Amino acid sequence: MNEDLELQDSEQDEEELYEHHRFQVDPGQSIVRIDKFLIDRMPKTSRNRIQVAARNGNVLVNKKAVKPNYRIKPMDDISIVMPYPVREIELIPQDIPLDIVYEDNDLLVVNKPVGLVVHPGYGNYSGTLVNALVYHFNHLPSLPNNYYGRPGLVHRIDKNTAGLLVVAKTEHALTHLAKQFYEKTTKRIYWALVWGDVTAPGTVNKHVGRSPKNRKVMTTFDGEDQGKHAVTHYKPLTRFGWVTLVECQLETGRTHQIRVHMQSIGHPLFNDFEYGGDKIRTGPNTGAFKSFVEKGFGMLPGQALQAKTLGFIHPETGEILHFEKEVNQGLEQLLLHWKECPFGY
Repeated sequence: MNEDLELQDSEQDEEELYEHHRFQVDPGQSIVRIDKFLIDRMPKTSRNRIQVAARNGNVLVNKKAVKPNYRIKPMDDISIVMPYPVREIELIPQDIPLDIVYEDNDLLVVNKPVGLVVHPGYGNYSGTLVNALVYHFNHLPSLPNNYYGRPGLVHRIDKNTAGLLVVAKTEHALTHLAKQFYEKTTKRIYWALVWGDVTAPGTVNKHVGRSPKNRKVMTTFDGEDQGKHAVTHYKPLTRFGWVTLVECQLETGRTHQIRVHMQSIGHPLFNDFEYGGDKIRTGPNTGAFKSFVEKGFGMLPGQALQAKTLGFIHPETGEILHFEKEVNQGLEQLLLHWKECPFGY
């Protein structure tokens, strides 16, 4: 099977979850409503989706938001951002427990556990977060009138990363949230335990793309002609000597971004088998230290990473929502393990 297709759903770049179009109106164009103009140029997109996008401020003319009844003029510069329709595969409702942090008629925020794939895809058609969400939505006592039957995703978390995800329940909420993620106005903070002593804050600004040597993993590129723009800000929270707990704040949402960015500066995530963090990177060369580290590896099934903080604007109320989740049990045990490390630095 094609390896790119295997990763297409479960590990997709967040910016690939929504589409961006731009049109320059011809000098001889007659004056028509902008929704009609866009339907003619985006034949696979319904008029309703375009109108919802316009009502959410996602349709811009000359960099200013317009309503669906705006009449275009020659030489207008038009841009539109919309979430892609969910890929049409059968979504099987499954009664999988959900840790719902917040829910209303428009959206919910869920704390995804380690080991749960977000969306059905190649090799994971069931047992995913989306399967659990479909079951949950179908068993609510009431549903909003415009619930469209498929959970709306505008960002992703890796299978072995725990943490907070916002999910849209309506087309309006999905479109509004997509714009926020596209414009990078959301707040997302991760905690990661990385190898090495990180002594000061920093920023990694390196393009990220699939490795030409191994298409199942990502890599960084020094130039701008390969990969995609990616920015991660980090700062140390707790230094254990051999490893450091760092806070990472994302500007972009590339596949494996934190994992590959931290590896690129010599600090791979602890127990990250795809980026070299499952090997002892530093510390005394003794059997006792090896046993200590391997015990730590056994506390998590994958990389030591958690999406800890999530903030965004509510699509209906305009309220700024902020959510923060305590450290999950596996990462908490691992941090305590390193706090009690008997091997001095």
